[in-house]
Amino acid sequence: MPVHGSFGKGLATGGTRATWWYLGDTPSVIDRDACEFHTPKMATSNNILAIADPDGMASKAYTDPTIFEAEMERIFRRAWIFVGHESQVPNPGNFWRTWMGVDEVLLVRQKCGDLKVLRNACTHRGTRLCAEKSGSTNSFVCPYHSWGFDLDGALKAVPDMNGYPSDFDITDRKLHLSSAPRVESYRGFVFASRAETGPSLAAFLGQMTDAIDNLVDRAPDGEIKIDGGSLRVRYPGNWKLHHENANDIVHPGFVHDSSVTSAKSADGGVVPNDSLIDRGQTKGMMISNGLTPKDWNAIELTGTPEGHSFMGGFYKSGLLSPQQEDAVTRTYRKSLEAAHGKEKAATVLGMDRFNNLIWPTLNINAQFHQIRVVHPISVSETVIEGYCFRLGGAPDEIFHRAVRFLGTLVSPASMIFSDDLEIFGRVQRGLKNGSIERLNGQRGASTDMQGMGARHSTTSSELPLRVQAAAWHNWMSVEP
Repeated sequence: MPVHGSFGKGLATGGTRATWWYLGDTPSVIDRDACEFHTPKMATSNNILAIADPDGMASKAYTDPTIFEAEMERIFRRAWIFVGHESQVPNPGNFWRTWMGVDEVLLVRQKCGDLKVLRNACTHRGTRLCAEKSGSTNSFVCPYHSWGFDLDGALKAVPDMNGYPSDFDITDRKLHLSSAPRVESYRGFVFASRAETGPSLAAFLGQMTDAIDNLVDRAPDGEIKIDGGSLRVRYPGNWKLHHENANDIVHPGFVHDSSVTSAKSADGGVVPNDSLIDRGQTKGMMISNGLTPKDWNAIELTGTPEGHSFMGGFYKSGLLSPQQEDAVTRTYRKSLEAAHGKEKAATVLGMDRFNNLIWPTLNINAQFHQIRVVHPISVSETVIEGYCFRLGGAPDEIFHRAVRFLGTLVSPASMIFSDDLEIFGRVQRGLKNGSIERLNGQRGASTDMQGMGARHSTTSSELPLRVQAAAWHNWMSVEP
Protein backbone atom coordinates (compact mmCIF):
# COMPACT_ATOMS: atom_id res chain seq x y z
CA MET A 1 0.00 0.00 0.00
CA PRO A 2 1.16 3.57 -0.63
CA VAL A 3 2.30 5.62 2.33
CA HIS A 4 2.06 9.00 3.92
CA GLY A 5 1.66 9.63 7.65
CA SER A 6 3.32 10.47 11.00
CA PHE A 7 6.46 9.80 12.96
CA GLY A 8 7.42 6.51 14.52
CA LYS A 9 7.84 5.84 18.21
CA GLY A 10 10.37 7.70 20.28
CA LEU A 11 13.02 5.93 22.32
CA ALA A 12 12.56 7.62 25.62
CA THR A 13 8.81 7.76 25.97
CA GLY A 14 7.49 5.07 23.69
CA GLY A 15 5.09 7.67 22.38
CA THR A 16 3.75 7.88 18.90
CA ARG A 17 5.18 11.26 18.00
CA ALA A 18 8.77 12.39 18.23
CA THR A 19 9.62 15.79 19.68
CA TRP A 20 12.59 18.08 19.27
CA TRP A 21 13.92 19.97 22.23
CA TYR A 22 15.32 23.43 21.77
CA LEU A 23 17.78 24.47 24.43
CA GLY A 24 18.19 28.22 24.29
CA ASP A 25 16.83 31.21 26.04
CA THR A 26 13.37 29.69 26.25
CA PRO A 27 12.96 25.88 26.40
CA SER A 28 10.21 24.58 24.16
CA VAL A 29 9.05 21.50 22.29
CA ILE A 30 9.21 21.73 18.54
CA ASP A 31 7.75 19.51 15.85
CA ARG A 32 10.53 18.33 13.53
CA ASP A 33 8.20 18.40 10.57
CA ALA A 34 7.69 22.11 11.09
CA CYS A 35 11.36 22.83 10.37
CA GLU A 36 11.77 24.88 7.24
CA PHE A 37 13.86 23.44 4.45
CA HIS A 38 14.96 25.27 1.34
CA THR A 39 16.84 24.55 -1.83
CA PRO A 40 20.38 25.78 -1.40
CA LYS A 41 21.80 28.46 -3.66
CA MET A 42 25.45 28.95 -4.41
CA ALA A 43 27.25 31.40 -2.16
CA THR A 44 28.15 34.72 -3.66
CA SER A 45 30.93 35.45 -1.17
CA ASN A 46 34.19 36.23 -2.97
CA ASN A 47 36.42 35.13 -0.11
CA ILE A 48 34.78 31.82 0.73
CA LEU A 49 38.02 29.90 0.21
CA ALA A 50 39.90 32.05 2.72
CA ILE A 51 37.53 31.18 5.54
CA ALA A 52 39.41 28.07 6.68
CA ASP A 53 43.11 28.05 7.48
CA PRO A 54 45.44 25.74 9.46
CA ASP A 55 44.47 27.43 12.72
CA GLY A 56 40.70 27.33 12.45
CA MET A 57 37.65 28.85 10.81
CA ALA A 58 36.44 32.39 10.25
CA SER A 59 33.36 33.25 12.30
CA LYS A 60 31.28 33.92 9.18
CA ALA A 61 31.48 30.19 8.41
CA TYR A 62 29.06 29.72 11.31
CA THR A 63 26.78 32.72 10.75
CA ASP A 64 26.61 33.57 7.03
CA PRO A 65 23.59 31.96 5.29
CA THR A 66 25.36 32.10 1.91
CA ILE A 67 28.23 30.06 3.31
CA PHE A 68 25.75 27.54 4.71
CA GLU A 69 24.10 27.24 1.31
CA ALA A 70 27.49 26.64 -0.30
CA GLU A 71 28.21 23.92 2.28
CA MET A 72 25.00 22.16 1.37
CA GLU A 73 25.97 22.30 -2.30
CA ARG A 74 29.69 21.57 -2.12
CA ILE A 75 29.88 19.23 0.88
CA PHE A 76 26.52 17.64 1.61
CA ARG A 77 25.61 17.09 -2.04
CA ARG A 78 28.99 15.59 -2.92
CA ALA A 79 30.58 13.91 0.10
CA TRP A 80 29.51 10.52 1.43
CA ILE A 81 26.65 11.14 3.86
CA PHE A 82 25.42 8.52 6.30
CA VAL A 83 21.77 7.80 5.46
CA GLY A 84 20.94 4.83 7.66
CA HIS A 85 21.66 1.26 8.62
CA GLU A 86 20.55 -1.75 6.61
CA SER A 87 18.66 -3.06 9.64
CA GLN A 88 16.27 -0.14 9.20
CA VAL A 89 15.26 -1.38 5.73
CA PRO A 90 15.69 -5.17 5.91
CA ASN A 91 13.02 -6.19 3.38
CA PRO A 92 11.90 -5.10 -0.11
CA GLY A 93 9.54 -2.15 0.17
CA ASN A 94 11.00 -0.96 3.48
CA PHE A 95 11.94 2.71 3.63
CA TRP A 96 13.63 5.10 6.05
CA ARG A 97 13.16 8.86 5.85
CA THR A 98 16.22 10.95 6.59
CA TRP A 99 18.25 13.92 5.34
CA MET A 100 21.34 14.63 3.30
CA GLY A 101 22.06 18.14 4.47
CA VAL A 102 18.79 20.03 4.02
CA ASP A 103 17.58 17.60 1.35
CA GLU A 104 15.01 15.17 2.73
CA VAL A 105 15.47 11.72 1.23
CA LEU A 106 14.14 8.18 1.42
CA LEU A 107 16.41 5.17 1.84
CA VAL A 108 14.45 2.42 0.07
CA ARG A 109 15.03 -1.33 -0.21
CA GLN A 110 14.27 -2.25 -3.82
CA LYS A 111 12.35 -5.31 -4.96
CA CYS A 112 15.64 -6.85 -6.11
CA GLY A 113 17.20 -6.22 -2.70
CA ASP A 114 19.37 -3.25 -3.71
CA LEU A 115 19.30 0.06 -1.85
CA LYS A 116 18.31 3.38 -3.38
CA VAL A 117 18.16 6.92 -2.01
CA LEU A 118 15.34 9.05 -3.44
CA ARG A 119 14.53 12.72 -3.01
CA ASN A 120 11.34 12.94 -0.97
CA ALA A 121 9.56 15.44 -3.22
CA CYS A 122 6.98 14.94 -5.96
CA THR A 123 8.18 16.06 -9.38
CA HIS A 124 4.78 17.63 -10.12
CA ARG A 125 4.55 20.49 -7.59
CA GLY A 126 7.34 19.64 -5.17
CA THR A 127 5.06 18.20 -2.48
CA ARG A 128 6.64 16.11 0.25
CA LEU A 129 5.75 12.54 -0.71
CA CYS A 130 6.22 10.63 2.51
CA ALA A 131 5.66 11.96 6.03
CA GLU A 132 6.22 8.67 7.85
CA LYS A 133 9.64 8.13 9.37
CA SER A 134 9.75 4.51 8.31
CA GLY A 135 7.52 1.75 7.03
CA SER A 136 6.83 -0.62 4.16
CA THR A 137 5.12 0.13 0.86
CA ASN A 138 4.91 -0.90 -2.78
CA SER A 139 4.72 2.69 -4.07
CA PHE A 140 4.87 6.33 -3.04
CA VAL A 141 1.77 8.37 -3.86
CA CYS A 142 1.71 12.14 -3.65
CA PRO A 143 -0.98 13.36 -1.23
CA TYR A 144 -1.62 16.45 -3.39
CA HIS A 145 -2.53 15.21 -6.89
CA SER A 146 -1.93 11.45 -6.46
CA TRP A 147 1.04 11.04 -8.76
CA GLY A 148 2.33 7.53 -8.07
CA PHE A 149 6.00 6.48 -8.04
CA ASP A 150 7.57 3.03 -7.93
CA LEU A 151 10.17 2.05 -5.33
CA ASP A 152 12.93 2.98 -7.79
CA GLY A 153 11.48 6.49 -8.22
CA ALA A 154 9.92 5.93 -11.64
CA LEU A 155 6.64 7.74 -12.29
CA LYS A 156 3.98 5.03 -12.79
CA ALA A 157 0.59 6.70 -12.56
CA VAL A 158 -0.91 10.15 -13.12
CA PRO A 159 -4.67 10.75 -12.75
CA ASP A 160 -6.50 12.28 -15.72
CA MET A 161 -3.72 11.86 -18.24
CA ASN A 162 -5.99 13.39 -20.88
CA GLY A 163 -5.69 16.74 -19.17
CA TYR A 164 -1.98 17.03 -19.94
CA PRO A 165 -0.36 18.08 -23.26
CA SER A 166 -0.10 15.45 -25.98
CA ASP A 167 3.66 15.16 -25.53
CA PHE A 168 3.38 14.47 -21.78
CA ASP A 169 5.20 11.19 -21.17
CA ILE A 170 5.34 9.55 -17.74
CA THR A 171 8.44 7.62 -18.85
CA ASP A 172 10.37 10.87 -19.14
CA ARG A 173 13.21 10.58 -16.61
CA LYS A 174 12.80 14.25 -15.72
CA LEU A 175 9.50 13.25 -14.10
CA HIS A 176 11.07 10.48 -12.00
CA LEU A 177 12.20 11.09 -8.44
CA SER A 178 15.73 12.35 -8.19
CA SER A 179 18.06 9.69 -6.79
CA ALA A 180 21.59 9.62 -5.41
CA PRO A 181 23.82 8.16 -8.15
CA ARG A 182 26.08 6.46 -5.59
CA VAL A 183 24.84 4.39 -2.65
CA GLU A 184 27.15 1.99 -0.85
CA SER A 185 27.09 0.00 2.36
CA TYR A 186 29.99 -0.90 4.60
CA ARG A 187 29.08 -3.69 7.00
CA GLY A 188 25.51 -2.47 7.11
CA PHE A 189 26.26 1.27 7.40
CA VAL A 190 24.75 2.94 4.34
CA PHE A 191 26.25 6.06 2.80
CA ALA A 192 25.13 8.02 -0.24
CA SER A 193 26.65 10.67 -2.45
CA ARG A 194 24.71 12.88 -4.83
CA ALA A 195 27.84 13.34 -6.96
CA GLU A 196 28.33 10.94 -9.85
CA THR A 197 32.10 11.01 -9.39
CA GLY A 198 34.44 11.51 -6.47
CA PRO A 199 36.33 9.50 -3.85
CA SER A 200 35.13 5.95 -3.29
CA LEU A 201 33.42 5.15 0.01
CA ALA A 202 36.46 3.11 1.05
CA ALA A 203 38.77 6.06 0.37
CA PHE A 204 36.44 8.45 2.17
CA LEU A 205 36.15 6.30 5.29
CA GLY A 206 39.86 5.51 5.42
CA GLN A 207 40.89 4.07 8.77
CA MET A 208 37.48 4.86 10.30
CA THR A 209 36.33 1.48 9.02
CA ASP A 210 37.99 0.22 12.22
CA ALA A 211 35.25 1.89 14.28
CA ILE A 212 32.49 0.26 12.23
CA ASP A 213 34.27 -3.09 12.32
CA ASN A 214 34.60 -2.89 16.08
CA LEU A 215 30.91 -2.15 16.58
CA VAL A 216 29.78 -5.01 14.33
CA ASP A 217 32.31 -7.44 15.79
CA ARG A 218 30.85 -6.88 19.25
CA ALA A 219 27.82 -8.93 18.17
CA PRO A 220 28.44 -12.63 18.90
CA ASP A 221 26.46 -13.67 15.82
CA GLY A 222 27.93 -10.89 13.64
CA GLU A 223 24.64 -9.04 13.19
CA ILE A 224 23.65 -5.68 14.66
CA LYS A 225 20.47 -3.68 14.23
CA ILE A 226 19.20 -0.29 15.26
CA ASP A 227 16.44 -0.73 17.78
CA GLY A 228 14.36 1.26 20.23
CA GLY A 229 13.71 4.42 18.23
CA SER A 230 15.87 7.48 18.73
CA LEU A 231 16.56 10.52 20.85
CA ARG A 232 16.39 13.76 18.87
CA VAL A 233 17.79 17.04 20.11
CA ARG A 234 17.72 20.43 18.42
CA TYR A 235 20.14 23.19 19.32
CA PRO A 236 20.45 26.84 18.20
CA GLY A 237 23.89 26.63 16.61
CA ASN A 238 25.83 25.72 13.49
CA TRP A 239 26.35 22.04 12.63
CA LYS A 240 30.15 22.33 12.82
CA LEU A 241 30.03 23.20 16.53
CA HIS A 242 28.99 19.66 17.48
CA HIS A 243 31.86 18.12 15.55
CA GLU A 244 34.46 20.51 16.91
CA ASN A 245 33.26 19.80 20.43
CA ALA A 246 33.02 16.00 20.16
CA ASN A 247 36.76 15.40 20.49
CA ASP A 248 37.69 18.55 22.38
CA ILE A 249 39.53 17.28 25.43
CA VAL A 250 39.72 20.42 27.54
CA HIS A 251 36.10 21.58 27.79
CA PRO A 252 34.59 18.72 29.91
CA GLY A 253 36.23 19.82 33.16
CA PHE A 254 34.60 23.22 32.83
CA VAL A 255 31.39 22.74 30.86
CA HIS A 256 30.39 19.56 32.72
CA ASP A 257 31.58 20.59 36.17
CA SER A 258 28.09 20.26 37.65
CA SER A 259 27.81 16.61 36.58
CA VAL A 260 31.27 15.91 37.97
CA THR A 261 30.35 17.45 41.31
CA SER A 262 27.07 15.50 41.45
CA ALA A 263 28.77 12.20 40.66
CA LYS A 264 31.49 12.70 43.25
CA SER A 265 28.93 13.53 45.92
CA ALA A 266 26.85 10.40 45.26
CA ASP A 267 26.70 8.10 48.28
CA GLY A 268 27.61 5.07 46.20
CA GLY A 269 24.85 2.92 47.66
CA VAL A 270 23.98 -0.28 45.83
CA VAL A 271 20.42 -0.85 44.73
CA PRO A 272 19.38 -4.54 44.57
CA ASN A 273 19.77 -5.91 41.04
CA ASP A 274 21.34 -2.63 39.96
CA SER A 275 23.80 -3.18 37.10
CA LEU A 276 27.39 -2.01 37.09
CA ILE A 277 26.73 0.23 34.12
CA ASP A 278 24.08 2.13 36.10
CA ARG A 279 25.98 2.58 39.33
CA GLY A 280 29.49 2.37 37.84
CA GLN A 281 29.75 3.40 34.22
CA THR A 282 27.24 6.24 34.34
CA LYS A 283 28.85 7.68 37.46
CA GLY A 284 32.27 7.04 35.95
CA MET A 285 31.37 8.83 32.74
CA MET A 286 30.40 11.91 34.67
CA ILE A 287 33.49 11.77 36.87
CA SER A 288 35.72 11.30 33.82
CA ASN A 289 34.64 14.74 32.64
CA GLY A 290 36.60 16.21 35.53
CA LEU A 291 39.97 15.56 33.91
CA THR A 292 43.00 17.52 35.03
CA PRO A 293 45.49 19.07 32.60
CA LYS A 294 47.74 16.07 33.26
CA ASP A 295 44.88 13.78 32.19
CA TRP A 296 44.23 15.85 29.07
CA ASN A 297 47.81 15.38 27.93
CA ALA A 298 47.54 11.59 28.27
CA ILE A 299 44.67 11.21 25.82
CA GLU A 300 45.64 10.21 22.29
CA LEU A 301 44.07 12.21 19.44
CA THR A 302 43.97 11.09 15.82
CA GLY A 303 42.77 13.15 12.85
CA THR A 304 42.63 12.06 9.21
CA PRO A 305 42.85 14.03 5.93
CA GLU A 306 39.14 13.34 5.39
CA GLY A 307 38.27 15.35 8.52
CA HIS A 308 37.58 12.29 10.70
CA SER A 309 38.90 12.04 14.27
CA PHE A 310 38.76 10.04 17.49
CA MET A 311 40.09 9.95 21.04
CA GLY A 312 42.18 7.03 22.24
CA GLY A 313 43.20 5.99 25.74
CA PHE A 314 40.08 7.55 27.24
CA TYR A 315 39.26 4.49 29.35
CA LYS A 316 42.68 3.48 30.61
CA SER A 317 41.35 3.35 34.16
CA GLY A 318 39.01 0.57 33.15
CA LEU A 319 36.06 2.21 34.86
CA LEU A 320 34.11 2.54 31.64
CA SER A 321 35.22 -0.72 30.08
CA PRO A 322 32.45 -3.14 29.11
CA GLN A 323 34.54 -5.95 30.56
CA GLN A 324 33.41 -5.40 34.15
CA GLU A 325 32.64 -8.49 36.14
CA ASP A 326 28.93 -8.90 36.61
CA ALA A 327 26.75 -11.84 35.58
CA VAL A 328 25.45 -10.23 32.39
CA THR A 329 28.87 -9.16 31.19
CA ARG A 330 30.36 -12.59 31.90
CA THR A 331 27.61 -14.24 29.87
CA TYR A 332 28.11 -11.78 27.05
CA ARG A 333 31.89 -12.20 27.00
CA LYS A 334 31.60 -15.99 26.94
CA SER A 335 29.30 -15.83 23.92
CA LEU A 336 31.73 -13.47 22.17
CA GLU A 337 34.66 -15.77 22.94
CA ALA A 338 32.70 -18.72 21.59
CA ALA A 339 32.15 -16.84 18.34
CA HIS A 340 35.56 -15.18 17.89
CA GLY A 341 37.98 -16.99 20.17
CA LYS A 342 39.40 -15.51 23.36
CA GLU A 343 42.15 -13.52 21.68
CA LYS A 344 39.94 -11.73 19.17
CA ALA A 345 37.17 -11.21 21.75
CA ALA A 346 39.68 -9.52 24.04
CA THR A 347 40.85 -7.32 21.14
CA VAL A 348 37.30 -6.34 20.24
CA LEU A 349 36.28 -5.49 23.79
CA GLY A 350 39.56 -3.78 24.47
CA MET A 351 39.39 -1.12 21.74
CA ASP A 352 39.82 2.08 23.71
CA ARG A 353 38.37 4.76 21.43
CA PHE A 354 35.71 7.37 22.09
CA ASN A 355 33.72 9.53 19.66
CA ASN A 356 34.74 8.05 16.33
CA LEU A 357 33.71 11.04 14.22
CA ILE A 358 33.13 10.33 10.53
CA TRP A 359 32.91 13.85 9.15
CA PRO A 360 30.56 15.49 8.32
CA THR A 361 27.58 13.65 9.85
CA LEU A 362 28.29 10.50 11.87
CA ASN A 363 29.64 9.86 15.36
CA ILE A 364 30.17 6.21 16.39
CA ASN A 365 30.62 5.12 19.99
CA ALA A 366 31.30 1.44 19.43
CA GLN A 367 32.04 0.74 23.07
CA PHE A 368 28.46 1.61 24.02
CA HIS A 369 26.81 0.41 20.78
CA GLN A 370 25.40 3.76 19.75
CA ILE A 371 25.69 6.49 17.13
CA ARG A 372 24.88 10.16 16.77
CA VAL A 373 23.83 11.65 13.43
CA VAL A 374 24.10 15.37 12.61
CA HIS A 375 21.43 17.09 10.49
CA PRO A 376 22.00 20.75 9.56
CA ILE A 377 18.75 22.71 9.35
CA SER A 378 19.99 26.25 8.81
CA VAL A 379 23.14 28.21 9.47
CA SER A 380 22.13 28.48 13.13
CA GLU A 381 20.01 25.36 13.73
CA THR A 382 21.08 21.73 14.00
CA VAL A 383 19.42 18.46 14.96
CA ILE A 384 21.25 15.53 16.56
CA GLU A 385 19.75 12.03 16.47
CA GLY A 386 20.99 9.31 18.81
CA TYR A 387 20.47 5.59 18.15
CA CYS A 388 21.35 2.35 19.93
CA PHE A 389 22.26 -0.99 18.37
CA ARG A 390 21.09 -4.37 19.54
CA LEU A 391 23.93 -6.90 19.30
CA GLY A 392 22.83 -10.22 17.84
CA GLY A 393 23.55 -13.10 20.18
CA ALA A 394 24.12 -10.83 23.22
CA PRO A 395 21.90 -10.79 26.34
CA ASP A 396 19.00 -8.34 26.17
CA GLU A 397 20.41 -6.49 29.18
CA ILE A 398 23.40 -5.41 27.08
CA PHE A 399 21.00 -3.50 24.83
CA HIS A 400 19.06 -2.10 27.78
CA ARG A 401 22.33 -0.78 29.23
CA ALA A 402 23.15 0.92 25.94
CA VAL A 403 19.74 2.63 25.94
CA ARG A 404 20.19 3.85 29.50
CA PHE A 405 23.66 5.12 28.73
CA LEU A 406 22.42 6.93 25.61
CA GLY A 407 19.97 8.72 27.90
CA THR A 408 22.88 9.74 30.11
CA LEU A 409 24.80 11.18 27.17
CA VAL A 410 22.34 12.52 24.59
CA SER A 411 18.82 12.93 25.97
CA PRO A 412 17.32 16.41 26.36
CA ALA A 413 17.46 15.92 30.12
CA SER A 414 20.93 14.37 30.23
CA MET A 415 23.55 15.33 32.77
CA ILE A 416 26.11 15.91 30.00
CA PHE A 417 24.77 16.76 26.55
CA SER A 418 22.49 19.54 27.81
CA ASP A 419 25.63 21.38 28.95
CA ASP A 420 27.13 21.10 25.47
CA LEU A 421 23.95 22.39 23.83
CA GLU A 422 23.90 25.42 26.08
CA ILE A 423 27.51 26.18 25.10
CA PHE A 424 26.72 25.75 21.39
CA GLY A 425 23.97 28.35 21.73
CA ARG A 426 26.28 30.75 23.53
CA VAL A 427 29.01 30.32 20.91
CA GLN A 428 26.51 30.91 18.11
CA ARG A 429 25.19 34.09 19.73
CA GLY A 430 28.71 35.35 20.34
CA LEU A 431 29.80 34.73 16.76
CA LYS A 432 26.63 36.30 15.37
CA ASN A 433 27.23 39.40 17.48
CA GLY A 434 30.67 39.75 15.91
CA SER A 435 32.63 38.93 19.06
CA ILE A 436 35.61 37.63 17.06
CA GLU A 437 36.61 37.46 13.42
CA ARG A 438 38.19 34.02 13.54
CA LEU A 439 38.04 31.03 15.89
CA ASN A 440 41.39 30.15 17.42
CA GLY A 441 42.34 26.50 16.93
CA GLN A 442 46.08 26.74 17.65
CA ARG A 443 46.21 24.77 20.91
CA GLY A 444 48.67 21.90 20.49
CA ALA A 445 49.54 22.67 16.86
CA SER A 446 53.28 22.52 17.52
CA THR A 447 53.00 18.99 18.90
CA ASP A 448 51.09 17.37 16.02
CA MET A 449 52.80 14.31 14.58
CA GLN A 450 52.32 12.66 11.20
CA GLY A 451 52.19 8.91 10.76
CA MET A 452 50.15 6.06 9.26
CA GLY A 453 48.28 8.45 6.98
CA ALA A 454 46.94 10.58 9.83
CA ARG A 455 47.92 13.29 12.33
CA HIS A 456 48.36 12.43 15.99
CA SER A 457 48.78 14.22 19.28
CA THR A 458 49.22 13.18 22.89
CA THR A 459 48.61 16.67 24.25
CA SER A 460 45.48 18.69 24.88
CA SER A 461 45.46 19.57 21.21
CA GLU A 462 42.77 21.09 18.99
CA LEU A 463 43.89 18.74 16.24
CA PRO A 464 40.30 17.58 15.46
CA LEU A 465 39.24 21.17 14.78
CA ARG A 466 42.18 21.67 12.43
CA VAL A 467 41.61 18.51 10.38
CA GLN A 468 37.93 19.40 10.06
CA ALA A 469 38.86 22.88 8.85
CA ALA A 470 41.23 21.33 6.30
CA ALA A 471 38.54 18.92 5.03
CA TRP A 472 36.05 21.79 4.86
CA HIS A 473 38.46 23.82 2.75
CA ASN A 474 39.16 20.87 0.43
CA TRP A 475 35.49 20.28 -0.34
CA MET A 476 34.58 23.96 -0.55
CA SER A 477 37.46 24.81 -2.90
CA VAL A 478 36.20 22.59 -5.71
CA GLU A 479 33.52 24.03 -7.93
CA PRO A 480 30.38 21.87 -8.25
